[in-house]
Amino acid sequence: MIGLIPLYFSSFVVALSGALIPGPMFTTTVSESIKRGPIAGPLIVSGHILLETVLVVACVIGLTPLLQKDTFFITVSFIGALILVWLGIGMFRGLSMVKLDVKVEKGGGKNLMLTGVLLSIGNPFWLIWWATIGLGFIAHAQKTGLSGVFVFYAGHITADFIWFTFLSTLVGKGRHFISDRVYQIIIGVCGVILFGFAAYFIGSGIDRFQSIL
Repeated sequence: MIGLIPLYFSSFVVALSGALIPGPMFTTTVSESIKRGPIAGPLIVSGHILLETVLVVACVIGLTPLLQKDTFFITVSFIGALILVWLGIGMFRGLSMVKLDVKVEKGGGKNLMLTGVLLSIGNPFWLIWWATIGLGFIAHAQKTGLSGVFVFYAGHITADFIWFTFLSTLVGKGRHFISDRVYQIIIGVCGVILFGFAAYFIGSGIDRFQSIL
């Protein structure tokens, strides 16, 4: 059984790995930070976190019996591991093209928290992540009860908030603190760590499978 402290940091790193990859929220945060300054990132990610909080609470309340089933645990463990491996491979394949410089478009909504909510809902990868990796982590976290789920989610949202606040500050104050090379190294390290968590998910799934034989 994974302890609460390792659970927190594993959740933090996996969430950070996903947040680091440029996507709709990344681009919008950069765009809005140029126009509105460092406050854009915290506001956008707050909307994102609000939506995820509702999702996690709904999962725990409505899916608790399902999460406790051996077959479900084994299934999400293996699917989550495959997604993590796929993400890790994608990180390494795209390292040379990953840059902090992105082209942004003018305009955008004034309610940045609502923007964060809409960007999450409209991102198919977000739904896939929670349907596979997210549920896998929740199933593992529930081994320690609700405290485990809370610790998992705390690590997850901390990573999101720190990264998008940092990105917004970086863009809003001027891009002088981190080079593309350093950024690529960070992503590469996260990619390696994702493979480690994939192995953990697979191992946990095998252990549970063997326990019911």
